[in-house]
Amino acid sequence: MTTEETESTETTDEFNEGKQSHDLFHFRRVAPYVKRQIVFITGASSGIGRAAAIAFARAGCDVCGMARRAERLESLRDEIIALPSPHGEFLAVVGDVRDSEAVEAAVEQTLARFGRLDVLVANAGIGQHGAVAEADWRHIETVLRTNIDGVLHSVRACVPAMRISGGGHILIVSSIVAGVHTPYTATYAASKAFVSSLAGSLRLELEDDNIAVTDVLVGRTHSEFNQHRLGSSAEVRGGLPTMSAEEAAAAIARAAGHKPRRVILRYFDRLVLAGGVIAPGIMARLAKRQYEPSIGD
Repeated sequence: MTTEETESTETTDEFNEGKQSHDLFHFRRVAPYVKRQIVFITGASSGIGRAAAIAFARAGCDVCGMARRAERLESLRDEIIALPSPHGEFLAVVGDVRDSEAVEAAVEQTLARFGRLDVLVANAGIGQHGAVAEADWRHIETVLRTNIDGVLHSVRACVPAMRISGGGHILIVSSIVAGVHTPYTATYAASKAFVSSLAGSLRLELEDDNIAVTDVLVGRTHSEFNQHRLGSSAEVRGGLPTMSAEEAAAAIARAAGHKPRRVILRYFDRLVLAGGVIAPGIMARLAKRQYEPSIGD
């Protein structure tokens, strides 16, 4: 099974119903905060990455979107071209974030097309479901290489370009599970804890280069992410509030204007993170109820 880019994507007619008005609502919230910038987005073919590419382009930013699936990138390019004018341009680059040379080549193409690089949205990621001791090692390795190596490759490729431009902004898409013990999705949670910690360290390492770093902690998103998790085929239980990819993307685009240290989208997500600090054992058991495979899975 191959990796899927990013946390959230949905292609059903039910999800797309009313999507144009929904996108316009979030665009109006984003546009005042985002000046024309050159944005590099990984995992751009679906979910939050795709929605972020559209949000930035609507706001007048030029976007390079990197992902593995060429046909999805072509569809995204067509959607951006069809946006009401004026809008930014879109450069599609097919590649895998696990390959450092592919990421470097994508950044080089961005510079060749647009002349500089201002913003990195390190978004590509994949989930994994199942007990650590019994999980297929290939699945664990894929999660770690995509969610951790992919972010590192993206940062290392983009920072030199940002230094040449006189500064920039790195937004690392993490998850609220970074702050909670989550049995049966521990590998994914650990990978997100890694990149959230990385964001904090990078912020200090890069402050003299005028490069801001934002840790974006995303909660559960209405998506096909669960269907593409590696490991157990069982879906995660419901009952938790869910946001749309467009909501997450709008928050990311607004953050590109304000450059906060951290973005937490909803009050519910703040409660989850607070619970992970105040009552970690209770939160871990609640998470276990959500993720523990049923008998026979």
